[in-house]
Amino acid sequence: MKTTTLMISAMAMALANPVIAANETWQDLREALFEDRVLTPADKSIVIDAPYRSQEDARTRIGAHIKPPQGRYIGKVTLVLDENPMPVSAVFSFDQPVPTFQFEVTMRVNGPTPLHIVAETTDGQLYVAETFVKTSGQGACSAPPGTDEELALATLGNMAISISELDAANTLEDQMAAPSVVPDKKVDLEISHPSHSGMQMDQISLLFIPMRYIENVEIDLDGQGFVDVTGSISLSENPRLSLSVPGETNNVDVTMTDTDGTVSKASKSLAGF
Repeated sequence: MKTTTLMISAMAMALANPVIAANETWQDLREALFEDRVLTPADKSIVIDAPYRSQEDARTRIGAHIKPPQGRYIGKVTLVLDENPMPVSAVFSFDQPVPTFQFEVTMRVNGPTPLHIVAETTDGQLYVAETFVKTSGQGACSAPPGTDEELALATLGNMAISISELDAANTLEDQMAAPSVVPDKKVDLEISHPSHSGMQMDQISLLFIPMRYIENVEIDLDGQGFVDVTGSISLSENPRLSLSVPGETNNVDVTMTDTDGTVSKASKSLAGF
């Protein structure tokens, strides 16, 4: 009886204080994803760019600037929205490790949730940063699609790519320390895809729309593999992805594969190449 009373009290505390429940969720996710490996607080190595409260839950821009300690290179970055139905929301796996990385992606944030960014360096070190995102209560993962289904299917897989200079790619201190470093560029990728979560209801038939989302985005630079992005239902409808690429990049090739097996490709070259 005493044990039962303590369990009920703990559950009541968790419901009264969402931070407690959130912490428990992260502990479970952390063990499932990284087992007993050490996650080092990132301090200034990871700076998260996310709103305090999302204005549009179904299309929230989330990003980060990652720069591990000197001498270490990034091999993988994992974005976790702890309380989303599919918490592991995006994974960036690098073919060519990078010393620094910036990204921004439009996500569905289903409800108030902790957000964790975990960067793994090629020597096996894990660095983690966290924040909390409040929402407007729209229940993004079950919200009706924002576009006509026939139109969405007709344009599914269409992609637009642009390449530009990355704003503030290097600090003045970085440039003075390594003046020969070519500033990074930025690739912006827009993908036409309904990103059905499996939790959305057709407003006419009242039947649930089958799950269908972007499973993988493979990005090659100048004919060489650069990064594979693993998606989830957390990706927004018609997602936009921006990421830093090496400054010498001239050509970008993208291959998108969704969970229904649809494959689409797009390419972009800088003028003169």
